[in-house]
Amino acid sequence: MSVQAREGHQGTGPGAITPDGCAVELYERLPVGDEPDVVERAVPAGARVLELGCGAGRVTRPLVERGFTVTAVDESPRMLDRVRGARTVCAPIEELELDERFDVVLLASFLVHTADPRVRRGLLRACRRHVADDGCVLIQREAADRHENLPREREVTGGLIRVVSSEPVRPGVRSVHVEYVFPDARWTQTFLSRPLTTEAFEDALAEAGLAVDTYLTEDRTWVRAVPVTARQKAVPDQDR
Repeated sequence: MSVQAREGHQGTGPGAITPDGCAVELYERLPVGDEPDVVERAVPAGARVLELGCGAGRVTRPLVERGFTVTAVDESPRMLDRVRGARTVCAPIEELELDERFDVVLLASFLVHTADPRVRRGLLRACRRHVADDGCVLIQREAADRHENLPREREVTGGLIRVVSSEPVRPGVRSVHVEYVFPDARWTQTFLSRPLTTEAFEDALAEAGLAVDTYLTEDRTWVRAVPVTARQKAVPDQDR
């Protein structure tokens, strides 16, 4: 089935589909990648994690199994129904106001590449609002060649993910079409993405009061950012 989608986003296939084109049944069956390993290497054991855009809990479950205390946030109640072992909060990320801080805020799934700069600012400000001053924000970026050499595909447990196309639709924004093929079902998803240079990404962090601490992977797709305090912002002025 398909449902009313956000502009530039749509999904097809069995089961419920969220406004941004994500199929709930698909995301429940997709295997986890290296995300839990990246998190575990980058943060203290047993940290309190705020996972933004958790979906059906693909990453949530292994984080809980590794001893992290996770608060999982998603705007889709149907996605959250699949999450196990974590506190769940149903809300758009940009509007999230939990009145608490976390050791780690996790913004994965390339959410920072949303096509709308206003939404990106909202996402990063939510990260800054909820991270402890001595905590960190882990962000997943697109690989530099994500929109090149298409179509391409990769096998996952029991199925195939095929990135069919990535076409420019307006300055700086691309429309990406992906197919998910399994023996018993097939889904498609079309969504908008705004590629970001390293400079543009770091500028967006700075605007939200964050700064890169380190790039965690060789391909620079995973980043650990830290909050910039008012005192730190004032240091350059004091040195003049």
